[in-house]
Amino acid sequence: MILFAVVLVSIMLSITLSVSNIALKEVKFATSSRDTNNAFFAADTGIECALMNDKSIPGSVFPWPGTGNVTVVCNGSNITATRTTPSANVTRYSFVVTSLGSNNLSCASVTIDKNGTNNPVIATTITSKGYNVYNTSVNPPCSSFSSNTVERQIETRY
Repeated sequence: MILFAVVLVSIMLSITLSVSNIALKEVKFATSSRDTNNAFFAADTGIECALMNDKSIPGSVFPWPGTGNVTVVCNGSNITATRTTPSANVTRYSFVVTSLGSNNLSCASVTIDKNGTNNPVIATTITSKGYNVYNTSVNPPCSSFSSNTVERQIETRY
């Protein structure tokens, strides 16, 4: 009788642990999907912001050759885009958009490269890296700083 009870409890424990394992994997999958969506939509917001400011009328906010930092309007905020010159023919602008995503914790790190090698035709490459979370205690705040950070990148050229 005791042997039968031990076998029965062991079977029930095995079934309970199996169901719990499946439920835990489902929760992890759902969290991963949410984080991936937040990172992708942050990257999409960053690239749309850069395109809106680059294709604005009367002209681009990101000139080539550039002569200093510029201000872009994105997500309802004025953001300073830092200008650098990685080579003689390239002007690069970089900025970060924060407070994105379903929980306002996502961000996008955006880089605009204006290549004037074939002047007057300026080749533009916009790269937007979206992250599901950001941290103001690291520099830059929008970067992969933990094992739970999800990064998605979108790039466009014209």
